[in-house]
Amino acid sequence: MSEDTQPLEGEIVGPGEEGHDGPTPNLPAQTLPGTLYILPLAEKPFFPAQTLPLIMNEAPWLETVKKIGDVGNHLVGLICVHGDTSDDARPEDFYGVGTLVRMHHPMRSDGKIQFIAEGITRFRVAEWISGKTPYYARVEYTAETRQASTTGEEIKAYALAIINTIKDLLPLNPLYSEELKFFLNRFSPNEPALLTDFAASLTTAPKEKLQEVLEALNLRKRMQKVLVLIKKELEVAKLQNQISEKVEEKMTQQQREFFLREQLRTIQKELGIAKDDRTADLDLYRGRIKKLRLPPHAAKKIDEEMTKLSGLEHGSPEYTVTRNYLDWLTNLPWGRYTKDKLDLTRARKILDQDHDGLDDVKERIIEFLAVGALKGEVAGSILLLVGPPGVGKTSIGKSVARALGRKFYRFSVGGMRDEAEIKGHRRTYIGAMPGKFIQAIKEVESHNPIIMLDEVDKIGASYQGDPASALLEVLDPEQNAEFLDHYLDVRFDLSKTLFICTANQLDTIPSPLLDRMEVIRLSGYLLEEKVAIAKHHLWPKQIKKAGLKRGQVSISEAAVRKIIDGYAREAGVRQLEMNLGKVIRKSAVRIVRKEAERLAVNAANLDTFLTDPPYLPEKPNFGIGVVTGLAWTALGGATLTIEATKVHTLNRGFKLTGKLGEVMKESAEIAHSYISSHLKPFKADAKFFDEAFVHLHVPEGATPKDGPSAGITMATALLSLARNEKIARPLAMTGELTLTGQVLAVGGIREKVIAAKRVGITELILPHANRPDYDRLPDYVKAGLTVSFVKHYRDVARTVFV
Repeated sequence: MSEDTQPLEGEIVGPGEEGHDGPTPNLPAQTLPGTLYILPLAEKPFFPAQTLPLIMNEAPWLETVKKIGDVGNHLVGLICVHGDTSDDARPEDFYGVGTLVRMHHPMRSDGKIQFIAEGITRFRVAEWISGKTPYYARVEYTAETRQASTTGEEIKAYALAIINTIKDLLPLNPLYSEELKFFLNRFSPNEPALLTDFAASLTTAPKEKLQEVLEALNLRKRMQKVLVLIKKELEVAKLQNQISEKVEEKMTQQQREFFLREQLRTIQKELGIAKDDRTADLDLYRGRIKKLRLPPHAAKKIDEEMTKLSGLEHGSPEYTVTRNYLDWLTNLPWGRYTKDKLDLTRARKILDQDHDGLDDVKERIIEFLAVGALKGEVAGSILLLVGPPGVGKTSIGKSVARALGRKFYRFSVGGMRDEAEIKGHRRTYIGAMPGKFIQAIKEVESHNPIIMLDEVDKIGASYQGDPASALLEVLDPEQNAEFLDHYLDVRFDLSKTLFICTANQLDTIPSPLLDRMEVIRLSGYLLEEKVAIAKHHLWPKQIKKAGLKRGQVSISEAAVRKIIDGYAREAGVRQLEMNLGKVIRKSAVRIVRKEAERLAVNAANLDTFLTDPPYLPEKPNFGIGVVTGLAWTALGGATLTIEATKVHTLNRGFKLTGKLGEVMKESAEIAHSYISSHLKPFKADAKFFDEAFVHLHVPEGATPKDGPSAGITMATALLSLARNEKIARPLAMTGELTLTGQVLAVGGIREKVIAAKRVGITELILPHANRPDYDRLPDYVKAGLTVSFVKHYRDVARTVFV
């Protein structure tokens, strides 16, 4: 995974003088630099009225972007080149006029550089200072001119013509509406120069025509050129609309023909010229069989059942049973496969569109697809996505199906207790049906779909059988090529099917079942990832769900951060989505009551939309005998405060509270024994525990807690108490302690690290044996952390009590 560069945050200065189309949007004229680094554009020129994300290849232009980052104002010149590619552009390939832009948030990913360009003004290259990359040039800034004969009324007339053409375009293409709203949020429609540039950027005209617009300094001539281009765009849009209407008319005609055929069939039946039901059924099955590629054993079974059907009375119960059986056999997509789309670039693009964050998970999926690309197919695989609720396990499965171009079917096995739901009922029972897998294959009409099994860790068992054991045959690549459903009683090949399972934890999944799965862990989201998810996915989804229009209700980033901190601290984003839904519903009430037409939700007025936050700002506790530990739960990582205090000195004793499990109690006793026997080396009173009655407590006493990973945390709390010394800096730790002071590895390192960052703790103590787990974490998770890896408790004490 490539390492993202840090965003370059440039200050945006307010509007400049009127009368110039250059510095007006962002910079006063006196601050424009005389020299610029230059980047090329291959597709079309960039206009001053635009703010767009741009992507370039990393290899030729990374050094230029770094140079721009070193410049305080982050300004760069964008110039279109004559050729079709920009990677090998030379100074003579550039046009003479380009646009000064400010670069925001440059990032590196998969060999590409992406940044947001904010247009400022036109410029002309006066002299190339550097003839090789990074290109550097002396530039001159151009101000718009007007002919002496041009009047303000003439300019206004051209502007109105452009605005009216844009209005005609809006009903034909909704994308123009979004771009217009973005333009109006930044500029006034009364600025003809910026309006003209914006209109030019809407068109799909060739880059040569658009470059002519960019080079036109005379405002009237520029408006003439743009009016011609946008009129052509309007004509193309009208033609596309007419084509769409013709297609809809054709579909309506097909529906009419269908109803007429149904009426004709009814008339034929009334006149006695239609076939009897048995013959019609047999003809129907023969027609279906012609479209299938049946294996020999299935063809033989269907032929036997059709022969049997032809000798049965239509009204007999046996006829209905046989007919239903043949319906299932002939409706299954025997031999009908979907061709896999194994383009890794396209797959990564789809994953990035559907999900923010989860880069390590995306990489694992891309690796999985790459193996399939080498083999020519993705088959015989079972993926298991493990993580807390709300982290996107199910939606990842849908994205994999979309990336592969396969049909997708999802069902939950949580609480399933009857193995017949997996392998079907025998046909001798009334109301018998095939199992879920055969039902899925029939519904998606493909022999190689993606089937998702949700909540596989919550599958049950009863006197009706063990569904988990039944799943073994389905999910085992060595067995499922001849899967036998009890209802079908014909072997069906499931080896081409891709199975994706989801679970919150691995402990409750039977080991034989888990052995057949490739585990991919989804841990949880950091604050920045949740903000991005809310902005790109959750908020637009809630707006659409409520029937509101874009722009009627807006929410600031500060408000989203406040919701995450105060209302939605879980590892996933489900609570965040629920609270955003509450904000939308409150807003809808105000809009329906006409109390406001548009609403802006920000951090200051958020309290009017939501109740008091359930989470108060968390700060690490400091004090003698108080230490912060790290814990793993099925809902993600969490911080765990451990407190130790001396009750009295009448007699020796050790008391534990906090609803601790057996393993955790043993860890506390080991910590007590180890610290008691090593007080002198750790510079504490050697007789402290001989005389003191010590109470060790883990807060939130109603919550059950267990596991060995709090060993070094408990030992540190007891040592802090014995030394009468508090830990005066934010620090958290995890690790199992032995009686000899060895620090052993623990699980859930990623979840624990994320939990620490969530509450602002940046210094961690982890077992040395977990260093590989930490090294595998994404760079954005490790950013800003100071981690000490320890093998023995001596290392812990040396780090804590410096």
